[in-house]
Amino acid sequence: MADSNTIRLRVFSLNCWGIRYLSKHCRERYAMIGELLSREEHDIVLLQEVWSEKDFLCLKRKLSSTHPHSHYFKSGVIGSGMATFSRHRIHDAFLYRYSLNGYPYMAHHGDWFGGKAVGMVILNIGRLAAHVYVTHLHAEYCREKDSYLPHRVVQAWELQQFIRHTSSGADLVILAGDLNLHPQDLGNRLLRTYTGLRDSYTETAKFDGCEDGITLISDNPFINPKELCPFEKGIRIDYILYKGSGRVSIQCESLSTTKGSVPDHPFPYSDHEALSADLQLQTLTQQAGGDETRAEQDCAAGKLAELVDIVTEARTEVKVGLYCAERMRYTAARTGVMGMALLLLELAIAAVPWLALRADQPFPRASFYLLGVLCFAILITTFLLYIFYSMEVKALQGAEDQMRLAVGSLQERLRGFPLAQPLNRLCRPLDGQDPCPLEPEE
Repeated sequence: MADSNTIRLRVFSLNCWGIRYLSKHCRERYAMIGELLSREEHDIVLLQEVWSEKDFLCLKRKLSSTHPHSHYFKSGVIGSGMATFSRHRIHDAFLYRYSLNGYPYMAHHGDWFGGKAVGMVILNIGRLAAHVYVTHLHAEYCREKDSYLPHRVVQAWELQQFIRHTSSGADLVILAGDLNLHPQDLGNRLLRTYTGLRDSYTETAKFDGCEDGITLISDNPFINPKELCPFEKGIRIDYILYKGSGRVSIQCESLSTTKGSVPDHPFPYSDHEALSADLQLQTLTQQAGGDETRAEQDCAAGKLAELVDIVTEARTEVKVGLYCAERMRYTAARTGVMGMALLLLELAIAAVPWLALRADQPFPRASFYLLGVLCFAILITTFLLYIFYSMEVKALQGAEDQMRLAVGSLQERLRGFPLAQPLNRLCRPLDGQDPCPLEPEE
Protein backbone atom coordinates (compact mmCIF):
# COMPACT_ATOMS: atom_id res chain seq x y z
CA MET A 1 0.00 0.00 0.00
CA ALA A 2 1.17 3.46 -0.79
CA ASP A 3 1.64 5.95 2.01
CA SER A 4 -1.05 8.13 0.44
CA ASN A 5 -3.56 5.40 1.28
CA THR A 6 -2.71 5.47 4.99
CA ILE A 7 -4.41 7.80 7.47
CA ARG A 8 -3.68 8.08 11.17
CA LEU A 9 -6.53 8.96 13.49
CA ARG A 10 -6.32 9.83 17.20
CA VAL A 11 -9.44 9.20 19.30
CA PHE A 12 -9.98 10.36 22.89
CA SER A 13 -12.70 9.29 25.34
CA LEU A 14 -13.37 10.35 28.93
CA ASN A 15 -16.18 10.23 31.46
CA CYS A 16 -15.73 13.72 32.92
CA TRP A 17 -17.87 13.29 36.09
CA GLY A 18 -19.06 16.84 35.60
CA ILE A 19 -22.00 17.32 37.97
CA ARG A 20 -22.03 21.01 38.79
CA TYR A 21 -21.99 21.80 42.52
CA LEU A 22 -21.80 18.08 43.38
CA SER A 23 -18.67 16.72 41.70
CA LYS A 24 -15.46 17.65 43.48
CA HIS A 25 -13.23 20.31 41.87
CA CYS A 26 -15.48 20.35 38.81
CA ARG A 27 -14.40 23.73 37.41
CA GLU A 28 -10.70 23.06 37.96
CA ARG A 29 -10.91 19.64 36.33
CA TYR A 30 -12.65 21.03 33.25
CA ALA A 31 -9.81 23.52 32.90
CA MET A 32 -7.32 20.64 33.13
CA ILE A 33 -9.27 18.63 30.52
CA GLY A 34 -9.32 21.62 28.18
CA GLU A 35 -5.55 22.06 28.52
CA LEU A 36 -4.98 18.35 27.84
CA LEU A 37 -7.12 18.34 24.71
CA SER A 38 -5.56 21.55 23.38
CA ARG A 39 -2.09 20.11 23.88
CA GLU A 40 -2.64 16.60 22.53
CA GLU A 41 -4.71 17.64 19.47
CA HIS A 42 -6.76 14.47 19.03
CA ASP A 43 -8.76 14.15 15.83
CA ILE A 44 -11.95 13.06 17.62
CA VAL A 45 -12.90 13.71 21.25
CA LEU A 46 -15.84 11.89 22.82
CA LEU A 47 -16.89 12.99 26.30
CA GLN A 48 -19.49 11.70 28.74
CA GLU A 49 -21.06 13.22 31.87
CA VAL A 50 -20.71 16.80 30.70
CA TRP A 51 -24.00 17.48 32.45
CA SER A 52 -23.96 21.25 32.17
CA GLU A 53 -24.22 22.93 28.77
CA LYS A 54 -22.29 25.87 30.24
CA ASP A 55 -19.31 23.56 30.77
CA PHE A 56 -19.63 22.33 27.18
CA LEU A 57 -19.64 25.89 25.87
CA CYS A 58 -16.59 26.67 28.00
CA LEU A 59 -14.74 23.70 26.49
CA LYS A 60 -15.94 24.70 23.04
CA ARG A 61 -14.37 28.17 23.39
CA LYS A 62 -11.13 26.71 24.70
CA LEU A 63 -10.90 24.15 21.88
CA SER A 64 -12.05 26.44 19.06
CA SER A 65 -8.61 26.51 17.44
CA THR A 66 -7.75 22.81 17.75
CA HIS A 67 -11.25 21.30 17.41
CA PRO A 68 -13.41 23.78 15.48
CA HIS A 69 -16.34 21.37 15.09
CA SER A 70 -18.45 20.15 18.00
CA HIS A 71 -21.87 18.89 18.99
CA TYR A 72 -23.68 18.57 22.33
CA PHE A 73 -26.36 15.89 22.65
CA LYS A 74 -29.42 17.02 24.61
CA SER A 75 -31.74 14.50 26.25
CA GLY A 76 -33.69 13.78 29.42
CA VAL A 77 -34.23 16.12 32.35
CA ILE A 78 -30.63 17.24 32.81
CA GLY A 79 -29.23 16.20 29.42
CA SER A 80 -27.43 13.16 28.07
CA GLY A 81 -24.05 14.50 29.21
CA MET A 82 -22.43 13.54 25.88
CA ALA A 83 -20.36 15.85 23.72
CA THR A 84 -18.21 15.49 20.62
CA PHE A 85 -15.31 17.64 19.43
CA SER A 86 -13.62 17.09 16.09
CA ARG A 87 -10.94 18.46 13.80
CA HIS A 88 -13.05 17.24 10.88
CA ARG A 89 -16.33 18.80 9.88
CA ILE A 90 -19.45 17.22 11.38
CA HIS A 91 -21.95 16.74 8.55
CA ASP A 92 -24.78 15.15 10.49
CA ALA A 93 -25.75 14.22 14.03
CA PHE A 94 -28.45 12.10 15.59
CA LEU A 95 -29.44 10.95 19.08
CA TYR A 96 -31.30 7.79 20.09
CA ARG A 97 -32.57 7.61 23.66
CA TYR A 98 -32.75 4.17 25.28
CA SER A 99 -36.24 2.92 26.07
CA LEU A 100 -35.19 1.77 29.57
CA ASN A 101 -32.96 3.69 31.92
CA GLY A 102 -33.53 2.90 35.57
CA TYR A 103 -36.25 4.16 37.88
CA PRO A 104 -37.29 7.75 38.68
CA TYR A 105 -37.76 7.01 42.37
CA MET A 106 -34.09 5.94 42.64
CA ALA A 107 -33.15 9.61 42.70
CA HIS A 108 -29.86 8.99 44.53
CA HIS A 109 -28.63 7.02 41.51
CA GLY A 110 -29.79 9.65 39.04
CA ASP A 111 -29.52 7.58 35.84
CA TRP A 112 -33.19 8.03 34.92
CA PHE A 113 -32.88 11.83 35.01
CA GLY A 114 -29.80 11.73 32.76
CA GLY A 115 -31.62 10.44 29.69
CA LYS A 116 -28.99 7.85 28.74
CA ALA A 117 -28.66 7.56 24.97
CA VAL A 118 -26.31 6.93 22.05
CA GLY A 119 -25.21 9.87 19.94
CA MET A 120 -23.94 9.62 16.37
CA VAL A 121 -22.01 12.06 14.24
CA ILE A 122 -20.97 11.58 10.61
CA LEU A 123 -17.57 12.87 9.55
CA ASN A 124 -15.61 12.88 6.33
CA ILE A 125 -11.98 11.93 6.95
CA GLY A 126 -10.38 12.53 3.61
CA ARG A 127 -12.57 10.58 1.22
CA LEU A 128 -13.76 8.20 3.91
CA ALA A 129 -17.15 8.36 5.62
CA ALA A 130 -16.77 7.84 9.37
CA HIS A 131 -19.73 7.10 11.64
CA VAL A 132 -18.71 7.95 15.19
CA TYR A 133 -20.82 6.95 18.19
CA VAL A 134 -20.64 7.99 21.84
CA THR A 135 -22.72 6.44 24.59
CA HIS A 136 -23.13 6.02 28.34
CA LEU A 137 -25.03 3.01 29.66
CA HIS A 138 -26.75 2.58 33.02
CA ALA A 139 -24.39 2.14 35.96
CA GLU A 140 -23.94 -1.09 37.91
CA TYR A 141 -24.32 -0.27 41.59
CA CYS A 142 -24.22 -3.79 43.05
CA ARG A 143 -22.79 -6.69 41.08
CA GLU A 144 -24.23 -9.37 43.39
CA LYS A 145 -27.79 -7.98 43.31
CA ASP A 146 -27.90 -6.03 40.07
CA SER A 147 -31.51 -4.91 39.70
CA TYR A 148 -30.54 -2.86 36.63
CA LEU A 149 -29.10 -5.77 34.63
CA PRO A 150 -32.18 -6.23 32.37
CA HIS A 151 -32.14 -2.49 31.61
CA ARG A 152 -28.45 -2.58 30.72
CA VAL A 153 -28.94 -5.66 28.51
CA VAL A 154 -31.79 -3.92 26.66
CA GLN A 155 -29.59 -0.82 26.26
CA ALA A 156 -26.79 -2.95 24.78
CA TRP A 157 -29.34 -4.60 22.47
CA GLU A 158 -30.68 -1.25 21.28
CA LEU A 159 -27.14 0.09 20.91
CA GLN A 160 -26.05 -2.73 18.59
CA GLN A 161 -29.28 -2.35 16.60
CA PHE A 162 -28.73 1.37 16.23
CA ILE A 163 -25.12 0.91 15.09
CA ARG A 164 -25.96 -1.85 12.59
CA HIS A 165 -28.89 0.01 11.05
CA THR A 166 -27.12 3.39 10.78
CA SER A 167 -23.61 2.34 9.72
CA SER A 168 -24.32 0.36 6.55
CA GLY A 169 -22.80 3.07 4.33
CA ALA A 170 -19.83 3.86 6.59
CA ASP A 171 -16.22 3.20 5.66
CA LEU A 172 -15.25 3.06 9.33
CA VAL A 173 -17.17 2.90 12.61
CA ILE A 174 -15.95 4.12 16.00
CA LEU A 175 -17.78 3.69 19.31
CA ALA A 176 -16.47 5.13 22.56
CA GLY A 177 -17.87 5.75 25.99
CA ASP A 178 -18.58 4.49 29.46
CA LEU A 179 -20.41 1.21 28.80
CA ASN A 180 -20.54 0.24 32.49
CA LEU A 181 -19.86 -3.31 31.28
CA HIS A 182 -16.95 -5.58 32.15
CA PRO A 183 -15.16 -7.13 29.14
CA GLN A 184 -16.96 -10.50 29.49
CA ASP A 185 -20.35 -9.17 30.59
CA LEU A 186 -23.36 -10.27 28.57
CA GLY A 187 -24.08 -6.80 27.18
CA ASN A 188 -20.48 -6.38 26.04
CA ARG A 189 -20.40 -9.74 24.27
CA LEU A 190 -23.76 -9.02 22.66
CA LEU A 191 -22.57 -5.66 21.37
CA ARG A 192 -19.20 -6.76 20.00
CA THR A 193 -20.31 -10.07 18.49
CA TYR A 194 -23.36 -8.65 16.75
CA THR A 195 -21.65 -5.56 15.31
CA GLY A 196 -18.15 -6.92 14.69
CA LEU A 197 -16.62 -4.04 16.67
CA ARG A 198 -13.09 -4.65 17.94
CA ASP A 199 -11.78 -3.65 21.37
CA SER A 200 -8.79 -1.34 21.07
CA TYR A 201 -7.30 -2.71 24.31
CA THR A 202 -7.18 -6.31 23.10
CA GLU A 203 -6.21 -5.36 19.54
CA THR A 204 -3.53 -2.74 20.16
CA ALA A 205 0.10 -3.37 19.34
CA LYS A 206 1.27 -1.09 22.16
CA PHE A 207 -0.39 -0.25 25.47
CA ASP A 208 0.59 2.32 28.08
CA GLY A 209 -1.73 2.69 31.03
CA CYS A 210 -3.17 1.10 34.12
CA GLU A 211 -2.73 -2.61 34.73
CA ASP A 212 -5.17 -4.75 32.72
CA GLY A 213 -6.46 -1.56 31.09
CA ILE A 214 -8.70 -0.72 34.05
CA THR A 215 -10.39 2.67 33.79
CA LEU A 216 -11.94 2.88 37.27
CA ILE A 217 -9.02 2.42 39.65
CA SER A 218 -9.10 2.07 43.42
CA ASP A 219 -6.23 4.57 43.83
CA ASN A 220 -8.30 7.42 42.40
CA PRO A 221 -9.07 9.89 45.24
CA PHE A 222 -12.60 10.40 43.89
CA ILE A 223 -13.38 6.66 44.17
CA ASN A 224 -14.64 4.82 47.23
CA PRO A 225 -12.75 1.47 47.14
CA LYS A 226 -15.73 -0.27 48.77
CA GLU A 227 -17.77 0.42 45.63
CA LEU A 228 -15.32 -1.63 43.55
CA CYS A 229 -15.62 -4.82 45.62
CA PRO A 230 -14.77 -7.56 44.87
CA PHE A 231 -12.34 -5.98 42.35
CA GLU A 232 -9.57 -4.61 44.54
CA LYS A 233 -7.51 -2.94 41.80
CA GLY A 234 -10.41 -1.61 39.77
CA ILE A 235 -12.51 -2.42 36.71
CA ARG A 236 -12.43 -1.78 32.97
CA ILE A 237 -15.73 -0.29 31.83
CA ASP A 238 -14.64 2.47 29.39
CA TYR A 239 -13.90 1.51 25.79
CA ILE A 240 -12.88 2.64 22.35
CA LEU A 241 -14.26 0.15 19.82
CA TYR A 242 -13.83 0.25 16.05
CA LYS A 243 -14.24 -1.63 12.79
CA GLY A 244 -13.47 -1.09 9.15
CA SER A 245 -15.23 -2.11 5.96
CA GLY A 246 -14.57 -3.53 2.53
CA ARG A 247 -12.83 -0.28 1.63
CA VAL A 248 -10.84 0.37 4.81
CA SER A 249 -8.73 -1.75 7.10
CA ILE A 250 -8.16 -0.41 10.64
CA GLN A 251 -5.39 -1.30 13.07
CA CYS A 252 -4.89 0.09 16.56
CA GLU A 253 -1.24 1.11 16.72
CA SER A 254 -1.31 2.18 20.37
CA LEU A 255 -3.66 2.73 23.28
CA SER A 256 -2.97 4.70 26.42
CA THR A 257 -4.88 5.64 29.55
CA THR A 258 -4.26 8.16 32.26
CA LYS A 259 -3.00 6.69 35.51
CA GLY A 260 -4.91 8.53 38.19
CA SER A 261 -2.71 11.42 39.26
CA VAL A 262 -1.86 14.28 36.92
CA PRO A 263 1.60 15.87 37.05
CA ASP A 264 1.65 19.30 38.69
CA HIS A 265 -1.99 18.94 39.83
CA PRO A 266 -3.35 17.72 43.17
CA PHE A 267 -6.15 15.61 41.68
CA PRO A 268 -6.90 13.61 38.49
CA TYR A 269 -9.01 14.63 35.51
CA SER A 270 -12.01 12.60 36.66
CA ASP A 271 -13.08 9.56 38.66
CA HIS A 272 -12.61 7.61 35.40
CA GLU A 273 -9.40 7.30 33.42
CA ALA A 274 -9.17 8.80 29.95
CA LEU A 275 -8.47 6.64 26.89
CA SER A 276 -6.47 7.68 23.84
CA ALA A 277 -6.21 5.40 20.79
CA ASP A 278 -4.02 5.85 17.73
CA LEU A 279 -5.70 4.17 14.78
CA GLN A 280 -4.18 3.50 11.37
CA LEU A 281 -6.61 3.50 8.45
CA GLN A 282 -5.56 1.87 5.21
CA THR A 283 -7.58 2.08 2.02
CA LEU A 284 -7.99 -1.32 0.37
CA THR A 285 -7.96 -1.92 -3.36
CA GLN A 286 -11.23 -3.26 -4.72
CA GLN A 287 -11.03 -6.97 -5.44
CA ALA A 288 -13.49 -9.16 -7.23
CA GLY A 289 -15.41 -11.37 -4.87
CA GLY A 290 -15.00 -15.13 -5.15
CA ASP A 291 -16.56 -18.21 -3.69
CA GLU A 292 -16.15 -18.62 0.05
CA THR A 293 -13.59 -21.15 1.21
CA ARG A 294 -14.50 -23.91 3.63
CA ALA A 295 -12.50 -22.12 6.36
CA GLU A 296 -14.50 -18.94 5.84
CA GLN A 297 -17.74 -20.91 5.97
CA ASP A 298 -16.69 -22.60 9.20
CA CYS A 299 -15.74 -19.18 10.61
CA ALA A 300 -19.13 -17.68 9.78
CA ALA A 301 -20.98 -20.73 11.12
CA GLY A 302 -19.02 -20.60 14.36
CA LYS A 303 -19.80 -16.93 14.78
CA LEU A 304 -23.48 -17.50 14.11
CA ALA A 305 -23.63 -20.32 16.66
CA GLU A 306 -21.92 -18.13 19.25
CA LEU A 307 -24.32 -15.30 18.52
CA VAL A 308 -27.34 -17.58 18.92
CA ASP A 309 -26.11 -18.52 22.41
CA ILE A 310 -25.49 -14.90 23.37
CA VAL A 311 -28.87 -13.64 22.17
CA THR A 312 -30.59 -16.56 23.92
CA GLU A 313 -28.80 -15.66 27.15
CA ALA A 314 -29.81 -12.01 26.73
CA ARG A 315 -33.39 -13.06 26.10
CA THR A 316 -33.38 -15.03 29.37
CA GLU A 317 -32.19 -11.97 31.32
CA VAL A 318 -34.89 -9.83 29.70
CA LYS A 319 -37.52 -12.40 30.68
CA VAL A 320 -36.32 -12.22 34.30
CA GLY A 321 -36.63 -8.43 34.20
CA LEU A 322 -40.08 -8.75 32.61
CA TYR A 323 -41.28 -11.05 35.40
CA CYS A 324 -40.04 -8.59 38.05
CA ALA A 325 -41.64 -5.62 36.27
CA GLU A 326 -44.98 -7.42 36.00
CA ARG A 327 -44.87 -8.23 39.72
CA MET A 328 -44.11 -4.61 40.59
CA ARG A 329 -46.97 -3.45 38.36
CA TYR A 330 -49.33 -5.88 40.09
CA THR A 331 -48.17 -4.64 43.51
CA ALA A 332 -48.77 -1.03 42.47
CA ALA A 333 -52.26 -1.91 41.21
CA ARG A 334 -53.16 -3.80 44.38
CA THR A 335 -51.91 -0.98 46.59
CA GLY A 336 -53.93 1.49 44.53
CA VAL A 337 -57.09 -0.59 44.99
CA MET A 338 -56.51 -0.62 48.76
CA GLY A 339 -56.04 3.15 48.73
CA MET A 340 -59.25 3.55 46.76
CA ALA A 341 -61.14 1.33 49.22
CA LEU A 342 -59.90 3.41 52.17
CA LEU A 343 -60.88 6.61 50.41
CA LEU A 344 -64.38 5.28 49.67
CA LEU A 345 -64.72 4.13 53.29
CA GLU A 346 -63.76 7.58 54.50
CA LEU A 347 -66.27 9.20 52.15
CA ALA A 348 -68.95 6.87 53.52
CA ILE A 349 -68.07 7.88 57.07
CA ALA A 350 -68.16 11.53 56.06
CA ALA A 351 -71.68 11.04 54.70
CA VAL A 352 -73.04 9.74 58.06
CA PRO A 353 -73.80 13.22 59.50
CA TRP A 354 -75.69 14.09 56.32
CA LEU A 355 -77.75 10.90 56.32
CA ALA A 356 -78.45 10.78 60.05
CA LEU A 357 -79.90 14.06 61.24
CA ARG A 358 -78.09 15.74 64.12
CA ALA A 359 -75.41 13.02 64.17
CA ASP A 360 -71.94 14.18 65.14
CA GLN A 361 -68.78 13.28 63.18
CA PRO A 362 -67.40 10.09 64.80
CA PHE A 363 -63.75 11.04 64.13
CA PRO A 364 -61.73 14.13 65.04
CA ARG A 365 -61.71 16.47 62.07
CA ALA A 366 -57.89 16.75 61.89
CA SER A 367 -57.43 12.96 61.81
CA PHE A 368 -60.20 12.66 59.26
CA TYR A 369 -58.55 15.13 56.87
CA LEU A 370 -55.11 13.61 57.41
CA LEU A 371 -56.40 10.16 56.50
CA GLY A 372 -58.04 11.60 53.38
CA VAL A 373 -54.81 13.23 52.26
CA LEU A 374 -52.94 9.96 52.86
CA CYS A 375 -55.42 7.95 50.79
CA PHE A 376 -55.27 10.49 47.97
CA ALA A 377 -51.42 10.44 48.02
CA ILE A 378 -51.46 6.63 47.81
CA LEU A 379 -53.79 6.77 44.84
CA ILE A 380 -51.66 9.30 42.94
CA THR A 381 -48.37 7.50 43.71
CA THR A 382 -49.62 4.05 42.76
CA PHE A 383 -51.24 5.42 39.60
CA LEU A 384 -47.94 6.94 38.47
CA LEU A 385 -46.03 3.77 39.39
CA TYR A 386 -48.52 1.64 37.49
CA ILE A 387 -48.02 3.78 34.39
CA PHE A 388 -44.22 3.59 34.73
CA TYR A 389 -44.17 -0.18 35.25
CA SER A 390 -46.55 -0.63 32.31
CA MET A 391 -44.08 1.28 30.13
CA GLU A 392 -41.23 -0.87 31.44
CA VAL A 393 -43.21 -4.06 30.73
CA LYS A 394 -43.93 -2.91 27.16
CA ALA A 395 -40.27 -2.06 26.53
CA LEU A 396 -39.07 -5.42 27.90
CA GLN A 397 -41.72 -7.28 25.90
CA GLY A 398 -40.65 -5.44 22.75
CA ALA A 399 -36.97 -6.29 23.29
CA GLU A 400 -37.81 -9.93 24.02
CA ASP A 401 -39.89 -10.16 20.84
CA GLN A 402 -37.03 -8.69 18.79
CA MET A 403 -34.58 -11.16 20.30
CA ARG A 404 -36.93 -14.07 19.55
CA LEU A 405 -37.08 -13.01 15.89
CA ALA A 406 -33.30 -12.58 15.79
CA VAL A 407 -32.67 -16.07 17.20
CA GLY A 408 -35.04 -17.57 14.64
CA SER A 409 -33.32 -15.74 11.79
CA LEU A 410 -29.85 -16.73 13.01
CA GLN A 411 -30.84 -20.39 13.39
CA GLU A 412 -32.31 -20.36 9.88
CA ARG A 413 -29.07 -18.97 8.47
CA LEU A 414 -27.07 -21.47 10.51
CA ARG A 415 -28.92 -24.40 8.93
CA GLY A 416 -27.66 -23.23 5.53
CA PHE A 417 -24.00 -23.92 6.43
CA PRO A 418 -22.33 -27.32 5.91
CA LEU A 419 -21.51 -29.10 9.17
CA ALA A 420 -18.19 -30.60 8.11
CA GLN A 421 -16.30 -28.76 10.86
CA PRO A 422 -17.20 -28.20 14.58
CA LEU A 423 -19.01 -24.92 15.08
CA ASN A 424 -16.83 -23.99 18.06
CA ARG A 425 -13.70 -24.00 15.95
CA LEU A 426 -11.52 -20.98 16.56
CA CYS A 427 -11.73 -18.51 13.71
CA ARG A 428 -9.07 -15.92 13.04
CA PRO A 429 -9.41 -13.02 10.58
CA LEU A 430 -7.14 -12.91 7.55
CA ASP A 431 -4.08 -10.69 7.82
CA GLY A 432 -4.87 -7.04 7.22
CA GLN A 433 -8.62 -7.54 7.32
CA ASP A 434 -11.21 -6.82 9.98
CA PRO A 435 -13.44 -9.63 11.20
CA CYS A 436 -16.59 -9.51 9.11
CA PRO A 437 -19.52 -8.18 11.15
CA LEU A 438 -22.54 -10.40 11.53
CA GLU A 439 -25.64 -8.63 10.39
CA PRO A 440 -28.70 -10.89 10.47
CA GLU A 441 -31.35 -10.32 7.89
CA GLU A 442 -33.97 -7.84 8.94
